[in-house]
This record gives sequence, C-alpha cells and structure tokens, in this order.
Amino acid sequence: MKNTVNRRQFLAATGLSALALSTKTNLLAETAKKSGLKIGYSGITWGNADAQTVKAIEDISSLGYKGIQLRANTFGPYKAKPSELKALLDQHRLQLAMFSSGNVEVDPAKFQSTVDMHVAHASFVKALGGSAFQMTNSLRKGGQAPTTDELKTLAKVMNEIGKQTADLGVQATYHNHMNQWGETPEEVDVLVQAMNPKYVRLLLDIAHYKQGGGDPAKAVVQYKDILHTLHLKDTKSPLPEKPDNPKAYKFVELGQGNVDVPAVFAALDKIKFKGWGVVELDGVPDPNKTPLQCAQINKEYITKTLNFPL
Repeated sequence: MKNTVNRRQFLAATGLSALALSTKTNLLAETAKKSGLKIGYSGITWGNADAQTVKAIEDISSLGYKGIQLRANTFGPYKAKPSELKALLDQHRLQLAMFSSGNVEVDPAKFQSTVDMHVAHASFVKALGGSAFQMTNSLRKGGQAPTTDELKTLAKVMNEIGKQTADLGVQATYHNHMNQWGETPEEVDVLVQAMNPKYVRLLLDIAHYKQGGGDPAKAVVQYKDILHTLHLKDTKSPLPEKPDNPKAYKFVELGQGNVDVPAVFAALDKIKFKGWGVVELDGVPDPNKTPLQCAQINKEYITKTLNFPL
C-alpha cells in the first residue's frame, strides 16, 4: 500500500518549512543590521587606463557600493593632483576602502626604494581620504616555495614599511596571493606570526586562500586579532575547459565557485568583525559580460542570497 500524506499533514509540513525559511531569513537580516562589515568593490576588473578608472568609479557607485579599492596605476596621473581624484570619489559617494600599493622586494639593494615607494603611496592614500594600503610580492620564481627564513625576511621588510606609514596614520596590510610568497596556508601563517601587528595587518583574500589549500572561514577566526580587510572573492577549480590540468583555476563571481562564502560571513559575524570586505574580480570571467554586469551579479549574491545590505 502506498504511503500518502493527507492535505492537513501536507499543509502542516509546508507551513513548518516556510516558517523555518522565514526564521533563517530574518536571522540573516538581523545579523546584517548588527554587523560592522562594510562592503566595497575593487576597480581591478575595469583595467588600468585612467578612463577605465573613472568608469569603475561611476559603475561601482551606481550599484550602491560604499567603498572602492584603487590600484597603483592611479598614482602616476594623480600624484600631483590627488584633490581631483578625491573630488571624483566624493562626487560618487565612495570611500577609498583600500589601495593596491604593489610589490615588496627582499633584495637589500632594493630596500630603500621599496620603502620609499610604499611611503609615497601611503601619503597619496591619506590625501584621498583613505587609511590603508595592501602589499603583495612577486618573489615566487618558477614555483619554488620559500623557506621559513625567506618569509621572515619579507615580513621584516613589511614591518619597516608599516612602521613608517603608521607615522602618516595609514595602515599597511599584507595580501596573501597565489604564485607569490604566501601562497599556502602554512606560508601565510609564518608571515602572520612574523608580522608586527602594530605596523602590518592581514588582508585576507578568501579566494586565494582557498585556492592555496586553506579554509577561509577558519582563517577569519584564526587571525581575528590581526585581520584588517578581506577580499570577498570566489575561485573555480578544476575548469571544464582544462580537464587535464587539475590545478587550473579562474576567479569568478561570488557563489559561482568553490569558496564557501556564507561560512566566511558567519565567521565574520562570530568574531564581530568591523572593517571592509572588498569584492574583487581580477577580470571578467565570461567575455560576453561587462565589469558592470559582474559587479551587479556580485551585488545580487550579497544582497539577495546572503541577505546582506550594501
């Protein structure tokens, strides 16, 4: 004899499911209201040209994002006239959430020029009304993993940079990154332990951390005392178009890849994080899309799937 569910049982079951969904949605909305997480967006997707920077500012503002991350390519055309760029940001009601300051060298012969570059960028950040910049490195040659001592040397240079930019009231941050020193969770941990939190804090890129073999949600909790900013980002791997390369990956819109973004948001709520989460997409993953369309997809994921307001 077939098992059947009568109308009353069906209505009761569906009613409970709807109630559970409604309760979960309400809890997420309540969490969002209390959160100290601010959502920004990176201009990297639009490219490096000055006109593309202006377009990025216009597009990001039009979608309601409150902050923007600009790249070092803006320093050249605006270093002598930062007030013009600041006025453009103000016009579009955008804060400078983060600035990509570029590479950190460990070669002693390049020490002073490296420090000077980042200090100059920090002054630029301050003139734009910002308060933080990120540092990366291009030191991983031929896929060769760094030694612990090499990682500590990198941290030492970053500490000195951060010490000098702190005098300007601008926070230095380290950005973990694939194909650099700090690719794996183990390498990131060595760097973080060697970083002086008075001078250098962590910008956790959740997609790079995931692709490097880590769990971003766990990292949020593990590094809560040194965490400054996040790159809210997703990565897809393996790729259907490259079945013979299990390590191949590409960055995609939030919710389209392997990163457990809801778990990251839950971890941020757990530690009561107050700071910027900058949505970043290095390039348009689908040539038929525009940077603006990608930013809209990311917005809908945050505001509709996660029920988190911009």
